[in-house]
Amino acid sequence: MTFHAAVFIATSLDGFIARPDGSIDWLTERGEQAGDTGYDEFMAAVDTVVLGRTTYEKVLTFDFWPYEGKQVEVLSTTLAGNADERIIVHRTLDGLVQTLNDRGAKRVYADGGRVVQTFLRAGLLNELTITVVPVLIGSGIPLFGELDHDITLTHNATRTLRAGLIQSDYTIHR
Repeated sequence: MTFHAAVFIATSLDGFIARPDGSIDWLTERGEQAGDTGYDEFMAAVDTVVLGRTTYEKVLTFDFWPYEGKQVEVLSTTLAGNADERIIVHRTLDGLVQTLNDRGAKRVYADGGRVVQTFLRAGLLNELTITVVPVLIGSGIPLFGELDHDITLTHNATRTLRAGLIQSDYTIHR
């Protein structure tokens, strides 16, 4: 593997990335109050974005395409291959990884609950940046799912953002 894969994501304090219906209102209502989260700097270093279908469909509800100038890959078994000229749809993780390696992807942003979990289980992630929003939403889509073994992390830094958000960076050991 020649690429470096990173996650930059927010969760509720109880570990959810979205409500059961996919809504992220709890994040968008508070996110702007956080100030500079480092997201723009993170994205400036990324050449490829990998999304799952659900995250891709959520992005389509935004008023703008947030990945201008980036290669965007969507991992989905159901999305039509010609759904959007801005993306490439992959049916399998192996096919996606082959494309990333063949194209010479350097820094990959893995986004979406299932994509993060799939990359983590496959040993493809190098780093995590998790911003915890001070809200309990009770149920929803978890960031992490079941694992068949422990994954050791090194804590690099934690910083307090405005509005009580806490952001931590970790390196993943493989």
